[in-house]
Amino acid sequence: MLYGNVRPGLRKAVLAAGVAMLMVAHAGPATATPARGGNVQEAMEELARIPGVVGVVGGAYADGKSLGLGSAGSRLLDGEGGRIPANARFRIWSQTKQMVAIVVLKLVEKGELGVDDKLGDLLPEVVEQDLVTRADEITVRQMIRHTSGVPDWYAEKPNPDGTEGDPSFDVFDFTTPYRPLDLVRWSRDRPRTGEPGEKWTYSNTNYTLLGMIIERVTGRDLATELRTRLFDPLGMTRSYLMVKPPDGVKGPHGHGYYPDAEGRPRDVDRFNAGLTGGAGGVVSTAHDVSAFNRAFTRGELLPPELQRVLTDRLPAAAHLRGNGDNSRSGSDISSSIGSGSCGDDLFITGGLAPGSVAMTFYSADGRRQLALSFTLSVKPNAVRLDVGKAVESIFCPSS
Repeated sequence: MLYGNVRPGLRKAVLAAGVAMLMVAHAGPATATPARGGNVQEAMEELARIPGVVGVVGGAYADGKSLGLGSAGSRLLDGEGGRIPANARFRIWSQTKQMVAIVVLKLVEKGELGVDDKLGDLLPEVVEQDLVTRADEITVRQMIRHTSGVPDWYAEKPNPDGTEGDPSFDVFDFTTPYRPLDLVRWSRDRPRTGEPGEKWTYSNTNYTLLGMIIERVTGRDLATELRTRLFDPLGMTRSYLMVKPPDGVKGPHGHGYYPDAEGRPRDVDRFNAGLTGGAGGVVSTAHDVSAFNRAFTRGELLPPELQRVLTDRLPAAAHLRGNGDNSRSGSDISSSIGSGSCGDDLFITGGLAPGSVAMTFYSADGRRQLALSFTLSVKPNAVRLDVGKAVESIFCPSS
């Protein structure tokens, strides 16, 4: 749901939560590398020592084969609850958006929807109830690519340092049954971020609306559409979309925490499922999210012209990071972390929200993936996840 920034340089890759980022440095031809890896468990143990991290779980893959799973830290705060199972489920947050975008584009492929169809035609209620300005001009393509100008319902005004402000809702309200239309309504009084199609500005509202469009076009709920069009075909047997509170993560898993008004960390494991949906509601595993990433990167999910809706460069967003290409228009964290000593550039896609951060490292050719989930004891924008050394120790072990 929230945002992250990744600084280039494999050994110094640091995620400092709070800055929206979708830039990817251009990747040259991928270098063929053997399917070998370092000790994933040792890498997790190093990452768990970062201040503010309660626990971490991850898995690495090469050519679809596991290089290892690992976990470190603890399931609960202060070392309680034992270790997180290495194959545990976790919230992938805004990596959900890319999955939702692909379902939308699969509907386009089948002729049930068009990328230039207008929001006002697809969801007339947003016009009738005056919930989205310029709805008669905003297209499906613009919502997918975050160029609609629709303001974000999620956060309060930015912090003085430019990082994202606190959520606009009660983080500790786990039970209120919010509807997607309620979230869209929250965004109505916020200023638009630009003309339709003018520039890239991240907004969770885009994907709340796209989830509603999927349900309107298909007549089925978003959870069913994700399962039948993505999870089942890709063998993502342990992935699902949380639908309503108090839905949570199934099976033993890491709990995340968020400070209350007095600064005391409180368990937010039951983060309100009504606040996620198409913007960030998928629960998955390292295996499953890597399988999805591998299939997408290899172009196995969409025809090339529709794949480009997600991966084509957005020049108007170039101000976010000097030179680069915009990619993965559905996710929060996406950046190059440079070349390691053993092969091609690695990239990152991911997301975060109160309690945890999830990210997937991947190679441009789809051969290598590393999926990680961190559970936290502090606000996401208060932790610096120095992941470069751990990533290199997995993918570029010393010979």
